Amino acid sequence: MSITSRIAVPMVLAVAVAAGGLAASCVKYGLTDTSDYIGTYKPGTLPAPAISQVEPAPPSGATPPAVAAPVARTNGEPAPGAQPVPEPPLPGLPPRDQALAKLPTPGPPETRGEPVSLTVTQAYLTALQNNQALVVQRLNPPITRTFEETQLAAFDPDLTGTWAQGRSSTLGGAGQPWISSDTVLGNMGFSQFFPTGTTVGAGLSTLSPSPAGSIAGEDFFASRAGLSVTQSLLRGYGMDVNLASLREARIDTLSTQYQLRGFAEALVAQVEETYWDYTLAQRQIEIFNQSLKLAEDQLRETEERIRVGKLAQIEIAAAQSEVATRREGLIDAYSLLAKTRLALLRLTNPTQADYWTRDVKTDSLPIIPDVKLDRPEVHVQLAMKMRSDLNQARLQVQRGDLVIVQTKNGLLPKLDLFVTLGKTGYADSFGRSWEKLDDKGYDFMVGANFEYAPLNRSAKAADQRARLTRHQSAEAVANLAQLVEVDVRSALIEVTRSREQTVATVITRRLQEEKVRAEMEKFRVGKSTTLLVAQTQRDLLLSQINEVMAVVANLKALVELFRFEGSLLERRGIAAPGREPVQMPPERLP
Repeated sequence: MSITSRIAVPMVLAVAVAAGGLAASCVKYGLTDTSDYIGTYKPGTLPAPAISQVEPAPPSGATPPAVAAPVARTNGEPAPGAQPVPEPPLPGLPPRDQALAKLPTPGPPETRGEPVSLTVTQAYLTALQNNQALVVQRLNPPITRTFEETQLAAFDPDLTGTWAQGRSSTLGGAGQPWISSDTVLGNMGFSQFFPTGTTVGAGLSTLSPSPAGSIAGEDFFASRAGLSVTQSLLRGYGMDVNLASLREARIDTLSTQYQLRGFAEALVAQVEETYWDYTLAQRQIEIFNQSLKLAEDQLRETEERIRVGKLAQIEIAAAQSEVATRREGLIDAYSLLAKTRLALLRLTNPTQADYWTRDVKTDSLPIIPDVKLDRPEVHVQLAMKMRSDLNQARLQVQRGDLVIVQTKNGLLPKLDLFVTLGKTGYADSFGRSWEKLDDKGYDFMVGANFEYAPLNRSAKAADQRARLTRHQSAEAVANLAQLVEVDVRSALIEVTRSREQTVATVITRRLQEEKVRAEMEKFRVGKSTTLLVAQTQRDLLLSQINEVMAVVANLKALVELFRFEGSLLERRGIAAPGREPVQMPPERLP
């Protein structure tokens, strides 16, 4: 038998077992195979039916004039360097043109470049691609997944090796000269821990001079090939306890994916709601402009009637006050539009250069979709399956079960069985010592290691803490389920209320229009006053705004309902990780 064969024979079994175990560990206990992709479903997948989005042509209209810079004030006093604003005239003092011409001219903020055209679908798809906060959240799953690699490394093989060579000189016996000797030491080996609680090791070593040579008075090389197996029988035994840390890391990765889904769902809802708020702000400006024109027409008619003597001079005050009030409202409306535009741009984060200075053109009109709602129990049942935060909470209960597996095993005493087998060859040279492995030199040992802490208070406290934490997590799931049901049922109530309000506000607006026409007719025949006309016009303005707000409120209420039940991404045809519901594990026995 060759030297290579003699060395390989005792190693083949160990290497084969270790390689097979490593392959099984990597395949069966590999990294979490999930995708962090968020976006429209890829070809070949079947998303849930999405609510159709109305994509009408963009509204047309002239751009109002720019906003004049207001005069800064601090605590009611003009700011340093600012010009004081004169008090408005009283009835009978300077004419309207001299008073109202000094008021700020409402208009939109200045924008540059081509406007950013967006439908509501384009808005949330752009946000899913470019939103900076979502970019940050996308990094959480891959970061957490690295802890799986860390835990999987516990089952990786360890390779070791040592080589040393030296010389020593010692004093001989009585009358003997100094004795010099050379020493050679070398070893190499590997070991691997398996999920069953088994540690397998194999190694090759050589030593010169050997202990046997020292006894015989000669220098020998002792070369050894050995195999060792250690098996935990109590503490550390079994795949459940040894894979618990890896499974905890996998649960942590899944938890971050459900968290990412919840963030993406909240982002889509926020983008849609901001989009409809922006369309509402645009519509409010149109309403305020129409109301301002109506108030100015009424002021001109009042002035004409005062000029011909059909009205008293004091009537001019109510008409001028109404014009000023409309301008105040228009200034606030333009300010709201500008701030909502910035919020929408931040959420969508478009790729155009200098997008902060660009206007936003909305191509979707606020039209209530034809959505048939089911019974509240159906929506609640869907939320119990799809809500990402509820699935995260269930994962924490599963993680608590794994911690209990570890702490329960930690209560056991440590008892390890070990077996060591080796073959040793002795010769006067390094090479011949390996050739002598088939001689009679061998070693064999079997035994056990035992360790027990009589009080074991630390392990008992850890186990009790793990059980209480698991119970707390289960109660937290029950509490969160209640909150989810309240969210869904409240959202359904709001959807119903806002939908009914859309009909009621239309009726109110039509009646207010009739009321304004009647009051104007009475004013023209001298049966009403400027103040009463102004009040009816103000009521009409409020009813027009309420009508648009009711439509937008219903759209936002539907978005909130779908977000609360966890189905918003599916209804919009968006694929994201964390789609599968998590099952609540059964209650553990004490």
